[in-house]
Amino acid sequence: MSDPKTLNFNDRRTASAAAKQAMLAKFKPKPAVTDPLIDLRRAEKAAELERLRAERAAERETKRAAGAEAAAKKAEEDAITEEARHLALRAAQKAARDARYAARKQKRK
Repeated sequence: MSDPKTLNFNDRRTASAAAKQAMLAKFKPKPAVTDPLIDLRRAEKAAELERLRAERAAERETKRAAGAEAAAKKAEEDAITEEARHLALRAAQKAARDARYAARKQKRK
């Protein structure tokens, strides 16, 4: 191009339009190359995700079962402990009652 003073309006307008088109062309999406194995890779990835989800679900179920088993065992132990406390209290009450009866008998003699 020559000196900007020698360019006429139409030349400047054409150059501006070309520059704008060049700027817009930079932002247009480029044509993508399609990989022929993309479906296979997507299927493999989906299968891997499904396998991992199944493993995690099984792990969670195992933990849940172990937790339920531990809770049941603790409840059983608590019941046994409570029953043992109750029996010990009853034995102590019976011993105290027997001691009172024995003391009354000793007074009569």
